[in-house]
Amino acid sequence: MRVTTNREPRIAYFSMEIGLQSGVPTYSGGLGVLAGDTLKSSADLALPMVAVSLLYRKGYFRQEISLDGHQIEHPVDWEPGAHMKLLPQRVKVRIEGRDVLVQAWEYEIRGATGATLPVYFLDTDIEGNDVWDRGITYHLYGGDELYRFKQEVVLGLGGARMLGALGHTVKKYHMNEGHAALLTLDLLHRFKQNIEHVWDEREMWHEEPVRDLCIFTTHTPVEAGHDRFDYGIVERVLGDYFPLSVLRELGGEAMLNMSTLGLNLSEYHNGVAKKHGEVSRNMFPGYDIKSVTNGVHSPTWTHHAWQKLYDEFIPNWRDEPELFVRVDAIPDERLWQAHIEAKQELLNEVRARTDVEMSPDVLTIGFARRATPYKRADLLFSDVRRLAEIAGGRLQIVYAGKAHPKDAGGKDLIASIFKGARFSRASESRLSAKLRDGFGPEIIAGVDVWLNTPMRPREASGTSGMKATHNGVPNFSVLDGWWIEGWIEGVTGWSIGPPATETNLVENDDGADIEDLYHKLEHVLPALYADDNHAGWMQVMKGVIGKNACYSTRTA
Repeated sequence: MRVTTNREPRIAYFSMEIGLQSGVPTYSGGLGVLAGDTLKSSADLALPMVAVSLLYRKGYFRQEISLDGHQIEHPVDWEPGAHMKLLPQRVKVRIEGRDVLVQAWEYEIRGATGATLPVYFLDTDIEGNDVWDRGITYHLYGGDELYRFKQEVVLGLGGARMLGALGHTVKKYHMNEGHAALLTLDLLHRFKQNIEHVWDEREMWHEEPVRDLCIFTTHTPVEAGHDRFDYGIVERVLGDYFPLSVLRELGGEAMLNMSTLGLNLSEYHNGVAKKHGEVSRNMFPGYDIKSVTNGVHSPTWTHHAWQKLYDEFIPNWRDEPELFVRVDAIPDERLWQAHIEAKQELLNEVRARTDVEMSPDVLTIGFARRATPYKRADLLFSDVRRLAEIAGGRLQIVYAGKAHPKDAGGKDLIASIFKGARFSRASESRLSAKLRDGFGPEIIAGVDVWLNTPMRPREASGTSGMKATHNGVPNFSVLDGWWIEGWIEGVTGWSIGPPATETNLVENDDGADIEDLYHKLEHVLPALYADDNHAGWMQVMKGVIGKNACYSTRTA
């Protein structure tokens, strides 16, 4: 085991959200969970890394679904001191002409071999700060444009300075999306040229050393994921910290595009799947954007019944997930036993939360994602009468997902699913569907099929489907993100709709996707699942584990 110290040069991983455990609500969804998985795997490998994010004292939000299917948001009450320790070091950032103090809470990730990786959560809720400044780090993705820009000042400028105050030497800065791109301005100040008679303002800034230090990962082709700020807000918040004329060259003339700033001041850029790399190059022409397909942290997302099974038949799978190719060593009856154990746990929890009784003998579909229009969570309910006829009592569905408090379209999706599920339960087919107000590994491991229906090519990766593979759950998905690379029809799961030919954000043919979705639900999946001994289904499960789980592992 290699033990790292503050003196050893480290990779600094900056992310607006990092999900490490459910009791620490510093994340909203896929981006944060992926960041957590990356850091856990890095700790397992004893890589010299450190991570920086913000501490959200009121979390993202706790979701409640009303009786008529509408989302209600509640703040999250939690105590940071129960999970991490407050460090004595403080730094300052200048916001709207005021010095704002920033402190850091340290969360320690301990890897499989005992190596540790520190995660620093920045916090402005400090006595002495203005009351409004104390609230900068209260809400994840909350507030208006001004609030968000202040948060990104704290993350980028405050984070870079905090690492220096803590004595870290940084050899690379990894920006997880553009939220942290302001750290490049702090670096530019460090490499600023001292020239007495400067004719051109641009000559003062030495950009090449900054590019050599920085890496930029883009995680979405959806416009809302690329923050843009009006230069009036930038000037109001930053004052004269950095000349706007240079910032316009680096971050965009009309508005400050944080992704453009990150791209212009990084030597390496990547998307998170092969398709996403291609789409990103079209979004940002002229930039060499490569791709590194995402993965997940295997021990975190593998159900305990499956862990026990793998320990017996595939020793060392935690350290070498490529050993999943040996899945044929597992007897079919033991494979099915682990699956049923995970499934029964899910159904027990559904009953405990909702009083809805679901059958372990019925094909169960799971869908758990952020509720936003491009995810098309309601595609399955496009024709509820036809869906009810197809189901014929042979299908049940578990849904989960949150909509951003300001995402009216996402909230409408939740209400639409709720309405479709209510109609289906009232029909003679007895199609059962349940919309849950939260989800975790138990949903992913407990269903028979993992459903994903995004508008192509907007799904950059889709790591929840990778988590499913570790539990023998096949994907039933639109061809987008990582699934293009992992899909073998009828072997690792099933596709929905036509091949992935789009490279720009064009409208999809919903009709073609809906027809293929219903066709396979009627003629393919139920027939295969209905075998008395489930031999055909278990063959697919083994294909999922041996060809997908070994591939979809985050190795940092």
